[in-house]
Parts: sequence; structure tokens; C-alpha cells
Amino acid sequence: MRQNPSFTLASDDEVKRLVREHPWMTIVSMTDASGLVASHYPVLLDETADGIALLTHVGRPDEVVHELGRHEVVFIVQGPHGYISPGWYDAKPAVPTWNFVSAHLYGTPELLSDDENLRVLEALVDHFEDAMPEPRRMRGTAENSAYADRIAAGTVGLRIPITRYVAKNKMSQNKPVETVERIIAELEGDGPYASPALAAEMRRTHEAMRAAQA
Repeated sequence: MRQNPSFTLASDDEVKRLVREHPWMTIVSMTDASGLVASHYPVLLDETADGIALLTHVGRPDEVVHELGRHEVVFIVQGPHGYISPGWYDAKPAVPTWNFVSAHLYGTPELLSDDENLRVLEALVDHFEDAMPEPRRMRGTAENSAYADRIAAGTVGLRIPITRYVAKNKMSQNKPVETVERIIAELEGDGPYASPALAAEMRRTHEAMRAAQA
């Protein structure tokens, strides 16, 4: 991912926030057998890690296809993003752009034991079910527990200590305040490119910038 000093995201805390809020990720491996391989899985942050570490699982035989544990892989996490029309700027000549926040996280996966895999699967279920009015737990009943144990045999748990990352937060930081407010208003509106999530991310970024400059 090409970097620009105006948009570089170099904060572990902000990358962790991105992972927590956007857990659906793309895993990319450069393998000996098949070349580039990509898959998509839900990922959790290992909150016990000193640095950044990820927890997830893959369905068999993806651990073989990706050659997991043999080499570094990249996890791509994508936050809010969207089209920014030049008509939202001013009368001066301008070109459209795309605002976004994204991170590429690099590390070599550690394959987990069966017991550890079950704990990761349970944590994944709990994480997403917590928002439901009547959460279904992996071990909520004896039947659910037995079924989960059988299904888990078709998965492999992973822990990925992140050794490096490249992250970018492009939220019109190079535009005047009045232009930024106009963009946010359009994103909060009802037009074809409205995106409340992107508008909220832009507000958060520019409020943090103003606080840092105060």
C-alpha cells in the first residue's frame, strides 16, 4: 500500500480499534504450491497480547492451501470507505478521490491445538452473538456443545502475532476545514454516495487532528 505522510496511520491503538470494529478480513499468502492465495474470515484481536496479535480459524483444507505456519501472511482489514466527488469541493478544478482507512497486518500464523481452537471458536461466537437479543452460545445446551465439537474438527485455529503493519487513514486531511465540513455533510445526506460510517470516521479523524494541534 503506497504511503503518503499526510495519511499514514502509525498508531497501534488505532490499528487495534480498526480490527475490533471491522473483524471481517482478507488473508493473503504467497505459497510455494499455488502462488498467491486469498481467503476471507472473521478475526478477533487477542486482547491479552502485549503488541498486536490476531485470533481466527480457517476451514480445512485452507491451512494446507495457504501453507499456514510456513511463511508470513498478510491480513487486510478495511474500515469505512467511499467515493468523494469533486463537486463537493469548490469551483476550482479538482478530481474525484476515495476516502478510506485500511491496514495490512503481517505475521506468521501459529496453528493452535484442538482445545485452543475450540476456545477461539467460542470467543468468535460470543463476540458476534453478544449483540443479539437472545444470544446463542456455542455451549448453551448439551446438544449445541456436542454439535460444536463435531464441527470444530473441520477447522484449524490460528494465532497471528503481528510483526509489522502498513496502515493508511485518508480522510481529506489535506483539505480546508470548510471543504471537509462540506464533504461530511454530503456523506451524512441522502445522495447516491451517502455514507454515515465514513462521515463519522472523518469527524473522528479531524477532531483528533484539532486536539493534537491545540
